[in-house]
Amino acid sequence: MENNNIEKKYRIWIIILSIAIPLVVALLFRVKLKNFGIDVKPLSFLPPIYATINGITAALLVWAVMAVKKGNRLLHERLMKLAIACSVAFLGMYVAYHMTAEATSYGGTGLMKVIYLFILITHIILSIAIIPLVLITYVKALAERFDKHKKIAKITFPLWLYVAVTGVIVYLMISQYYVS
Repeated sequence: MENNNIEKKYRIWIIILSIAIPLVVALLFRVKLKNFGIDVKPLSFLPPIYATINGITAALLVWAVMAVKKGNRLLHERLMKLAIACSVAFLGMYVAYHMTAEATSYGGTGLMKVIYLFILITHIILSIAIIPLVLITYVKALAERFDKHKKIAKITFPLWLYVAVTGVIVYLMISQYYVS
């Protein structure tokens, strides 16, 4: 009974965060601090940092799955919490950068542009979808509903890994077009 209470307790937060995070990010993406008279030099140093954090997140996810498959639940839990923290850090830096810099357009053409756009669009869509999946997966573990946790983790893991890896790929593909 206690486990159901944990899930019920967090259900509203999962819904709120799953809706609020993408909306707030979309709104803040349009906000440029210079438009408010705030003299902010673009945080041009952030993209390679948050791309690296995406790479670290991908490595943490793989390591965490290996840990749990070997029966090391404590290491798995710690690595997953670190992966969540990395994703939160990424999001903060990503929003901060885009509030201080103009959008960068991909300069490639032809097939490379099609590949870039496919990766970017799927990355964006899945980055929104992954929010409730990560939260639900985490709450199932918190509630010690490991059968349900494992079942949803089989969906969450590959999608989250895809988002993390494609974040790095998008950065590598567009980095040459950043304005210094």
